[in-house]
Amino acid sequence: MSTPGALTSPARLDLLLLAVAVSGISFSAPLIAATAAPALAIAFWRNAMAVGALSPVALLRHRAELRGMGGRALWLSAASGVLLAVHFGLWLPSLHLTSVASSTALVTTTPIWTTILLRIRGHRPPGLVWAGTAVAFLGVVLLTGVDLSLSPRALAGDALALGGGIAAAGYVLIGSEVRRSVSTTAYTYVCYSTTAALLLATCLVSGSAVTGYSGETWLKLAVLTVAAQFLGHSLLNRVVRGLGPSITSTAVLLETPGAALIAAVWLGQTPPAAAYPALAVILAGLVLVIVGDRRGAPAPVPRADP
Repeated sequence: MSTPGALTSPARLDLLLLAVAVSGISFSAPLIAATAAPALAIAFWRNAMAVGALSPVALLRHRAELRGMGGRALWLSAASGVLLAVHFGLWLPSLHLTSVASSTALVTTTPIWTTILLRIRGHRPPGLVWAGTAVAFLGVVLLTGVDLSLSPRALAGDALALGGGIAAAGYVLIGSEVRRSVSTTAYTYVCYSTTAALLLATCLVSGSAVTGYSGETWLKLAVLTVAAQFLGHSLLNRVVRGLGPSITSTAVLLETPGAALIAAVWLGQTPPAAAYPALAVILAGLVLVIVGDRRGAPAPVPRADP
């Protein structure tokens, strides 16, 4: 007989995979900032490479599932891919306009928008969740104020990153819905394929070069795909069914200190001293969101992923 509140084995596995996913995405912003390629092209290639690597498994082992996906699951997976393309299309350019720390902190405000979208759908978050949302939003205001004092360019980067965080909220919510009946491989294959196609079209229209890079740039793109796309996004899609959208999206807040630390050590990119209190406020608010969500909702019962 299990002890009340004790984590089941599937839940412990999901939390372990979530920790790996957060570690993977923490390398995303520093790698992107250090890669000598257009932002939109980087976004395209990380998804296109992921689709290429997934194709043998998806088309051989999951062919029947892909063929049998209902219209609703297929369209929702594609819609998730659209939102992921918007997320990348807004966030990646922001890394060239503002600091890695500021950009990452703002794009990881996803739990704020997840809470708001859940409320619109009829879910009633506990008061602690709303309190955390308010605190995190205050941190956003403080951080953008710091960047405004630095330059309008940095503020524009903040706005793009914030838009990327809003798009990511929709991506996580739709993914949690699709993952109730569709495997991780089938869902991510449709989602990433949609994202790659949209980003390629955007690159061609905008004139962003998608070829002609150095060997070092291709290597960084490959590392980005493995770390941020496979170990990051794909594992997030794996655990969202068991842990739920609120916890999954809120855990991403740990990307902020992780990316800031990597950027400081690797790129020598240290945010101004005035930004640290704002970053701390955002993190404190998002921690309140996850605590409130855990207290206000029954623990999910995850199922083993096929």
